Amino acid sequence: MPQRIGPTKLPAAGLVRAARRRADFSQRELARKSAAAQGTIARIESGDLTPSLAMIEKLLGACGFQLVAVDHEGCVLRPMRDTEDTLDGAGRRYPAHLDVILDPLPGEWWADIYGLARPPETFYRDRARRDRQRRRSQWEVRVKKYRFVPPPPTARGFYA
Repeated sequence: MPQRIGPTKLPAAGLVRAARRRADFSQRELARKSAAAQGTIARIESGDLTPSLAMIEKLLGACGFQLVAVDHEGCVLRPMRDTEDTLDGAGRRYPAHLDVILDPLPGEWWADIYGLARPPETFYRDRARRDRQRRRSQWEVRVKKYRFVPPPPTARGFYA
């Protein structure tokens, strides 16, 4: 079970010390590998200096580690990447909070009821609907985890 860290303060000093110890580096060796000053590393490890996120990444990277975000269940949050299907025709990112629908089917775009031409992409804008769909999908895929949980609404309930 992953250790939970409270929302107050990132334990940068302990992370840097632990990473340096696992890599078997002295402060001078870490300074040389990370292009940081040895005195800076000493101040970070003693808690006298709160490093920036970039500095923590640099120090941990020099030791062979990387930062990750983990939710309360221990699942790693993967960063969003820009790929062809996550950028619109002008190279802009789609809104991160909306689920993108590429090549929407009839009825998946709000303006279908007006007979307008469908765009190459659209979104589910209704958060409650998106959450119900996500719950249903998780329930269908993660059978063991949700074995004794009653099923969420069916797809018909999504459009109600």
